[in-house]
Amino acid sequence: MELAFGPPSSFPPAKTCTRETDGFPTSRRVPFKLYDQRGARSVACCATQRAQVPELSLENEKHNLLRAVQETQRGLITSADQRSNIEEAMVNLECFCSGVPIDLVKLDGTWRLQYTSARDVLILLESAATLPFFQVGQIFQKFNCLDQSNGGVVYNVVKWSIPTLLEEDNGVTLLVSAKFSVLSARNIYLQFEEVTFEDINISGELQALIAPALLPRSFFSLQILQFIRTFKAQIPLGNQDRRSVGGLYYLSYLDNNMLLGRAVGGGGAFVFTRAQPL
Repeated sequence: MELAFGPPSSFPPAKTCTRETDGFPTSRRVPFKLYDQRGARSVACCATQRAQVPELSLENEKHNLLRAVQETQRGLITSADQRSNIEEAMVNLECFCSGVPIDLVKLDGTWRLQYTSARDVLILLESAATLPFFQVGQIFQKFNCLDQSNGGVVYNVVKWSIPTLLEEDNGVTLLVSAKFSVLSARNIYLQFEEVTFEDINISGELQALIAPALLPRSFFSLQILQFIRTFKAQIPLGNQDRRSVGGLYYLSYLDNNMLLGRAVGGGGAFVFTRAQPL
């Protein structure tokens, strides 16, 4: 990213030293110069120019990333060149807020998956592409942390369906809940708690088979429909004797409408955009 600087000749001789760069990890230090009052006006002018350039560059980088993932079917179909372009676009975007602490107010809410390289998610997408009786709809991450200071709850939400039996793309909701705690500026630790199957929406064909609309619906058939609609299966992922599975998650970029994450340890990268509340 190129920034506008005044010509070196416009500043008086200066002493060179180092300081931490705002927005970068503490391990990165860059040279800077201490100028006397004669150079203060030039420094202020350059600072204004630098502030204007990143705002436009940021929107360009976000557009480049969304364009790079657009034809990948959320990561299911990618070539080597596409993966390289996506990684480059992610890194360019991550530079804009590297080291900035996580803003839980911005993080709170629902995020729709646009792309991932995580194997556990790609397995679902691959299954939907190869199995005629399985469909995967939208995938979300929902964070509840608005009133928290160092953590909250996150839900991984997958909408899936079985053709002819359940509504297309929204037949059943798979919900994986986890508590999370903020470990450092950009790292959170997930402690998975429970898997839930809920919100079953059967297709019109199956509903007509259970309770035909042209015949009087019996109490028994109505009870079956009510049971299906309210069915909820919960599977705990841990107990008192054994802790549930956990994982480290690096939130590499966050603003009001885009979230990038990386599962630490080679678990894959994620690109999310802001969605309507579930």
